[in-house]
Amino acid sequence: MPFRHSLRRLWALDKFGYSLRVFIALAGVMALCAGFRRPDLVIPLFLGIIASALAETDDSWLGRLSALAVILPCFAVAAFAVEWLFPYPGLFVAGLACSAFGLVMLGALGERYAAIASATLILSIYSMIGVDQRNGVIEDFWHEPLMLLAGAAWYGALSVLWSALFAHQPVQQNLARLYRELGLYLKLKSRLLEPLRQLDVEGRRLELARQNGKVVSALNVAKETLLNRIGNGRPGPKVNPYLKLYFMAQDIHERASSSHSPYNALAEAFFHSDVLYRCQRLLKLQANACRELGQAIQMRQPFDYGDASAQAMLDLQASLDYLERQNNPAWRGLLRALRALSNNLTTLERQLASANNPDALAEEQDSSLLDRAPHSFKDALERIRLQLTPTSLLFRHALRMALALAAGYGVLHAVHAEQGYWILLTTVFVCQPNYGATRTKLVQRILGTAIGLVAGWALFDLFPNPLLQSAFAVFAGVLFFATRTSRYTLATAAITLMVLFCFNQVGNGYGLIWPRLVDTLLGSLIAALAVFLILPDWQGRRLNAVVANTLSCNSRYLRQIMLQYATGKRDDLAYRLARRNAHNADAALSTTLSNMLMEPGHFRKDAETGFRFLALSHTLLSYLSALGAHRESLPEDASNRPLEAAGEQFAETLESLAQALLQGTPVALQSDAEEALAGQLEQIPDELDDTHRLVQTELGLICRQLAPLRSMVAHLLAARPVSRSPGRGA
Repeated sequence: MPFRHSLRRLWALDKFGYSLRVFIALAGVMALCAGFRRPDLVIPLFLGIIASALAETDDSWLGRLSALAVILPCFAVAAFAVEWLFPYPGLFVAGLACSAFGLVMLGALGERYAAIASATLILSIYSMIGVDQRNGVIEDFWHEPLMLLAGAAWYGALSVLWSALFAHQPVQQNLARLYRELGLYLKLKSRLLEPLRQLDVEGRRLELARQNGKVVSALNVAKETLLNRIGNGRPGPKVNPYLKLYFMAQDIHERASSSHSPYNALAEAFFHSDVLYRCQRLLKLQANACRELGQAIQMRQPFDYGDASAQAMLDLQASLDYLERQNNPAWRGLLRALRALSNNLTTLERQLASANNPDALAEEQDSSLLDRAPHSFKDALERIRLQLTPTSLLFRHALRMALALAAGYGVLHAVHAEQGYWILLTTVFVCQPNYGATRTKLVQRILGTAIGLVAGWALFDLFPNPLLQSAFAVFAGVLFFATRTSRYTLATAAITLMVLFCFNQVGNGYGLIWPRLVDTLLGSLIAALAVFLILPDWQGRRLNAVVANTLSCNSRYLRQIMLQYATGKRDDLAYRLARRNAHNADAALSTTLSNMLMEPGHFRKDAETGFRFLALSHTLLSYLSALGAHRESLPEDASNRPLEAAGEQFAETLESLAQALLQGTPVALQSDAEEALAGQLEQIPDELDDTHRLVQTELGLICRQLAPLRSMVAHLLAARPVSRSPGRGA
């Protein structure tokens, strides 16, 4: 039974299916070549498999079949173009640069097209390696491309078959990851409720903002996975439970992001009470429940919520009741905030308790998902056209890649590098859209290559048997795909080992060790120089535009929330899109600041201001989330119009701050009208109903955030007077 459980856990791992497909493809090719005594076919077939696997993205079996119908012609054109142009260096380098630029620009159409384009570029370099191995002889020019295409088609067929047999496994894995990230977010959020005086709220909010980026990423991946299964139709009975769990995760995220009062004020007022500990304990239990739900989804097992959270909920209610009986006037506003927090936790409790039966969850009024993929050839061309500007990050990356590959081709001819096309391959893998990512990749690539070469040298002596070396080549190839997105150093070491063992099947693997190391160093140097010198994307120069986008998205989110209070709660696509864009912008700001820390000192001088703004922005987003989590129709009342006017005023203020950052216009450090309005919102009449009271309280908290936001915007404008929008590539 434990062995069976271990197998089930292994099968549930998100990398296991991918690795198993690669293993079957590589082992099948190795066995076929051994059976026909054709070790010379191992290298092109392996390289074709690798290129096809790199082009793979999540999709239904029909989507993967359609993608394969695009991949194979792209690969064929690239491979035969290399064969035909190879004898003509001038035409070859021009074709290489133009194709690299065009292929990178295809990334404007989405992740699927970006993966196909990147894999096509990599396969073209694999073709160069094959031609170079023949010393440029053009006899049988069709042989190498056909072998590459055969390997790609073999893996593509496996991928389509796998997707047809296990269509919903990626959905389960991505939902499981989403709930794990949500669980960690709830755990970090519970730390803000710790009743400590002088608690470092800003530091903990920054940590929470970074985790929020991971939750947002998991939400986006899960949405795309579901969209690939649903398409333009209605969700089927097998997908519908997963769709409901996804919408439940969205709601949990909004409620977990909520803040109902400044945490330092709560800690100061209730320092001698256990109420905050009760809130913290319940939130931790719900965090554990989210992680356990993720595991249950991944393992396809029933989810048992248990009774501990229900008892913790009762204890919290008892603690709140006791404090309210004290009838302390100083606590009145803060107790209302705690009661709103308790209501939020009660809703979370109810949702998690029903998660074992997703069909019992409330039906969504609008279950549509936004499909960002182009829907026509005209739409695709328009997206690419909009990116053809130096302000576009994608355009800059495409230009850098084209010039870097042209420079690499010139270097390998100038120094007559042995196995010189590894220079180009290293450049493709190391050259990333920004300096920080390139620097990280460069170090990992060089270190991984060195480790792989040393390991290969040792294994050649220890295991000279060709059969064992074939097994090592297959294992190394599988290890590369299992670790390439999470442990790139290990992945590079693995692919280096695979190359050494494959080449040793047809010649002298020892002779590849030093050329591979030198070529890696040269390719890494070219990539680093390209990112540093050719239209560099210094994150500090983009900071104003990224901050402006954050403010604009928060403004649109606030407008959607206030519209829902006017018309009634409805989780329609417009509201969910505004909410997701606000969180995406928050995550993008966090990523930008993290990348800034890896740049040279001069370009990260505004990083401290940026992180202070991130803490303020995340606090603002938490107040917006609280408004969104409790939204419902406001009862008809004379106070509706002032609240609606206040919400619109704050949205306009956020938008005006965003425009000031983009246009470089000065902003006032303080607004007497806003200060007066904040005071009015904080004066809440006792007879006001709970819904009006909550809206007025949260709007008051939002109003108090505007002054420090103005100060941060003014500081950014003083440091960098004008910051133009980098276009849709941002």
